Amino acid sequence: MTNGPVLIDLEGEAQSAPNVSQAPPVPDMIPPQGQAMQAAARMAARKPSALTKWFWGLALAVIGAVVSVAAWDFATSLVERAPILGWIVTGLLAALVLVALVIALREMAAIGRLARVDELRRSADAALAADDLAQARAVTERLVSFYKGRDETRWGRERLCERADDQFDAVALLALAEDELLAPLDDAASREVEAAARQVATVTALVPLALADVATALAASLRMIRRIAEIYGGRAGFLGSWRLTRAVFVHLVATGAVAVGDDLLEPILGGSILGKLSRRFGEGLVNGALSARVGVAAMEVCRPLPFSPRHKPSTRGMVKRALGGLFSKG
Repeated sequence: MTNGPVLIDLEGEAQSAPNVSQAPPVPDMIPPQGQAMQAAARMAARKPSALTKWFWGLALAVIGAVVSVAAWDFATSLVERAPILGWIVTGLLAALVLVALVIALREMAAIGRLARVDELRRSADAALAADDLAQARAVTERLVSFYKGRDETRWGRERLCERADDQFDAVALLALAEDELLAPLDDAASREVEAAARQVATVTALVPLALADVATALAASLRMIRRIAEIYGGRAGFLGSWRLTRAVFVHLVATGAVAVGDDLLEPILGGSILGKLSRRFGEGLVNGALSARVGVAAMEVCRPLPFSPRHKPSTRGMVKRALGGLFSKG
């Protein structure tokens, strides 16, 4: 068998060779923008199962019984061995129980105050829907009574009482209540939202630690929601704060509001934003914007009256005021 010459067509190979510039881009393995705030929202909005509730309820009951019996046995045995020291310890335990009861009563009062805010908002919605002036006057009177103990609302309450009789429909009367009584509270709540958004954006952009952005977003949101509730008169306790926080995040997750795009951030940087920023700073900007959106939802939940179109806060404007100074246009 004779080995003949081998012909290699270099031009054909060059034409069929793949072009590197036309190759598809490598998949981006970095998590999407806004993951920290979305993860925080999902964590807060997650509803525990019935089995989990039974587990924690039974666990707390057993632990409480064990601690109570152990403390009682310790106090009685100490009284037998050293009467003076034993009675001192018994007094301390009694004081501890008294303080726990006071805390429990404060938690119940806080939950009741949040319920009053919810009832006021529902009554105002009903008055606006039916255009019922009598019901709107009842809501206004209850609102004045609700803020009676706060000195910063004294001028607004007086103005509202002076001008309430001049209003002849429910919409005008509740709009007057917004102007005179709730507008200063809205400004204070907006400042809290902007401060929380700046904090979340700064920590996410500058701290490279894993899960630091998620922890910061969740902690800042909890503190922000608690402060907003206090501004509007909710005074939420520990349990009330968690209940309120879950209500806010459930609303956000259910409506799909815990998402953000270039349209929300365009007032800050303009153009195609996420493509112009570095990954870390883009994540910080998005998380800050989502924190502002959570704050607006908290204002709607904690406010004793629904927002009228004239007073409804703009998420875009709040994001611009909160984050506009942190990043320059690119």
